[in-house]
Amino acid sequence: MGDFIGIDTSNYTTSIALYNTEKNTIEQIKIQLYVNKGERGLRQNDAVFLHNKNIPKLINELLSNNNYNIKAFSASISPRNCKGSYMPCFTVGEGYAIALSKALKVVFFGFSHQQGHIIATLFSANKLELLKDNFIAFHISGGTTEVLLVSPNQKDLTNFKINIIGKTLDISCGQVIDRIGTKLNLRFPCGNSIELLANNYKGEVMPLNCFSGENCNFSGLESKCNNLIEQNFSKEEISKYLIESIYFTLSKMIDKYLNHYDNLPLVFTGGVMSNNIIKNKIIGKYNSNLYFASPEYSTDNAVGIAILGALKAGELCL
Repeated sequence: MGDFIGIDTSNYTTSIALYNTEKNTIEQIKIQLYVNKGERGLRQNDAVFLHNKNIPKLINELLSNNNYNIKAFSASISPRNCKGSYMPCFTVGEGYAIALSKALKVVFFGFSHQQGHIIATLFSANKLELLKDNFIAFHISGGTTEVLLVSPNQKDLTNFKINIIGKTLDISCGQVIDRIGTKLNLRFPCGNSIELLANNYKGEVMPLNCFSGENCNFSGLESKCNNLIEQNFSKEEISKYLIESIYFTLSKMIDKYLNHYDNLPLVFTGGVMSNNIIKNKIIGKYNSNLYFASPEYSTDNAVGIAILGALKAGELCL
């Protein structure tokens, strides 16, 4: 039994988490990368710079006042677990994790950011045992809108197979939220502000379905929201229309894949899935066999990466 540290350096959050296998507890701290008001994101070189500033602070905060039996360091090393998947910001967390593992003479493990999201959600939902069977994961975030068929690898549960069975063909859900949010003079990232505005609109809207065949396109939704802005619709109504359209599209995708894959469990992960309007509507319609993370495990975090390290080391049994 011991402690396993995970590091995740996504484009907008520096995260460190410590998982204790004996107590099955998580400690996590993170810093959201600062984006100037009016801007829609960060360039990779700016994210790399900020991660390099943040990680020493987080490591000192996490480890300075406690005695730990650290067995491994793990990091997100790529967006997805496939050949050619790469983002410069993940090299920062990988570099620190490797250096720390060498200094403390413990093992290092590398995983994908997407793997971390899935595991964090399963841990939050107390359903890590789903790794032993097939399930469908909706990874809906600022950088990703994908429907995934997840299949087990019984010899190595950390190396589960992920096949994309549906996706956006243009921008992601999170991108359209942030693009419209910044047009409404909200600070990036805009998800929480859009949700608050949507909750304050009490009228009805007619949502747009962005799903066709097996995939979706959200550029049309962005154009429609921009038209509403130009026509001086209220921020509240535009936000309600945006969120309802995303839910409506996701519900069409859920219908498609539940029918095609014989009602497999559905796992929802990524920052957009922390939106309570979307979450509650999905739960209200589909009722059971659905697994969501609490908000702190939906948005970018290192929790899943730390747990994957323990699982890879053979110190977590499912």
